[in-house]
Parts: sequence; C-alpha cells; structure tokens
Amino acid sequence: MSKPPLSHIDAEGTARMVDVGDKPATKRVAIAEGRISMSSDALQAVRQGDAPKGDVLGTARVAGIMAAKRTGDLIPMCHPLALDHVDVEFAFASDAISVRATASLRGKTGVEMEALTAASVALLTIYDMAKALDKSMVIEQVMLVEKRGGKSGHWSRENG
Repeated sequence: MSKPPLSHIDAEGTARMVDVGDKPATKRVAIAEGRISMSSDALQAVRQGDAPKGDVLGTARVAGIMAAKRTGDLIPMCHPLALDHVDVEFAFASDAISVRATASLRGKTGVEMEALTAASVALLTIYDMAKALDKSMVIEQVMLVEKRGGKSGHWSRENG
C-alpha cells in the first residue's frame, strides 16, 4: 500500500505552497487551546490587574488576534488569509490560565494554523508580561481542539 503524496512537497521533494485556486470557498472555523501554569502570587496579580507591566490579559488578547492575522508571514507554507473573525478568551484555574482561540473565515483553506498561532502568542504574551513575577511559568498543551469546514468536514479532539 503506497502512501498518499505529501501536499506540501513536489515531485522532486521540494517544499511548495499548495494551490487552492480551484477549491470551493466554504465556512471554516478552528479552535485551539493552551495553558500557562504559574505561581499563585503571579496568578493573583494577573487576575487582579496588578502585574508590573499592566493589563496582561487585555494585551495578550490583542497579541493573539494580531498574530492570527500574521500567520501567513510566520509559517512558510501557510496562505495569507483574510480572516472574518478571531476571538481569544481566558479562563482561570487554581494554578494556571487557559487560552482558547477561535479563528474563522469563508475561504478555500483552513484556519487551524491561525487559531494555533493566536493561542501560542497569547500565551507567550502572558509569559512576557508576568515574567517579573514568576520566571518558572510553563506553557503547555497547545493544541487544536476543533475544526469545521472544508473537504475533511468536522473534527474535534473529543470525537476524533
């Protein structure tokens, strides 16, 4: 049984951008999550807005949105996309902050990388803005949790 050809490699083995010109435009949504664990003192400062660098979550939200919009500039084979919407949300746990990023558009290619980039950069921004409080923070579990649209349809981590 032969393997299907890799979409980002040409016949000579050279990396290439996939041609999506003939694909139909469909509604596409991707959701990514991640978390950053930190000390209780750092967590309390972020929650109360008392971090030395200011509004940590507000800044991280804007950074995540901006990053999603620039994903095509950061990841070599990603198409630059005209996103319809990006949302970045936060939730507090006893020892961490969770990030959930959603990206959507009507287009010819998926937005998984945009959602993952938004979540990752939001987490990195939290780290940057709270590192004076806790240098031992850990960013972890950044993952795609759901995608909808396109040829492969609906996928979620819960349903495989």
